Amino acid sequence: MENDADSALWAPVEITPAAAGAEASARGLVEYLGSLPDLGSLLTREKALVFRGFGVEPAGLDEVMDLLLPHRLAYVHGNSPRTKVGANVYTSTEYPAEYAISMHNEMSYAHQWPARLLFFCETAPLSGGATPVIDGTRWLSCLDPEVRAAFRDGVRYTQNLHGGLGLGKSWQSTFETEDRAHVEAFLGESGATWQWSPDGGLRVSQVRPAIVRHPVTGDEVWFNQADQWHPAALGDDTAAALAAIMPAEELPQSVSFADGSPIPDAYAIQVRDRGLANAVDVDWHAGDLLLIDNVLVGHGRRPFTGPRRVLVAMSD
Repeated sequence: MENDADSALWAPVEITPAAAGAEASARGLVEYLGSLPDLGSLLTREKALVFRGFGVEPAGLDEVMDLLLPHRLAYVHGNSPRTKVGANVYTSTEYPAEYAISMHNEMSYAHQWPARLLFFCETAPLSGGATPVIDGTRWLSCLDPEVRAAFRDGVRYTQNLHGGLGLGKSWQSTFETEDRAHVEAFLGESGATWQWSPDGGLRVSQVRPAIVRHPVTGDEVWFNQADQWHPAALGDDTAAALAAIMPAEELPQSVSFADGSPIPDAYAIQVRDRGLANAVDVDWHAGDLLLIDNVLVGHGRRPFTGPRRVLVAMSD
């Protein structure tokens, strides 16, 4: 296993008004971004960028986002609880503050995933609450060869989405529609299989890669959310409680290898723990922004106290 003593951790590049030669304001950031010859190449090279000290406020966010995210996407088929607060702008994951969220690439379980993610800190937490980020090549290399080999053929994600009342998310919330035909058209294009249940719920199954190559750099990276969909990675108490309520195939979300065989608990826990252990924390101050390449970089969340509010948007 690669560890901190073996090589220096990659970290996002921090851009401040002084470093950019710009005014410490949203307008200054807009002018700086407009002066860049190729933001895409910069992001691909550095993998993640932190814009700090520009004092961006919600009222000035749209103009900044228009430059950082040329084509904002809706969070359709997303499995995380969020609130939509603007034009394809959402709250970050609304899991309880006392829990860490393990590393992942946004919507890596879907047939199409965003190329870029942008986080904006509207309200900083009193303590904790960093967004850890990890270089996907490092995450892949820090796993045991046995684990990497086991995931080479991909994974199968299964969702049980209720029709308005039940555990987890509803299909209406997941697909941002009440129209079954619209959902079926979306799933038909995705290569997923699905089945409506008599109680109005929806079961979706889809095989996706676990390791991919970046389309520009060719870097091979760990790219899946198997540990987040695996009961073992939720912790012993939570996993035991869920097992007592229902079998794994009936959980709101579950995962197996692509051929349907079970993923060993130890594999899921290793992926979760080594991802978090090899991540670099981005601490938040109000007005900060973090832009990441969603294939090259995984992200998560540290526990926190206080009224943390971080918004997220994404683009292709």
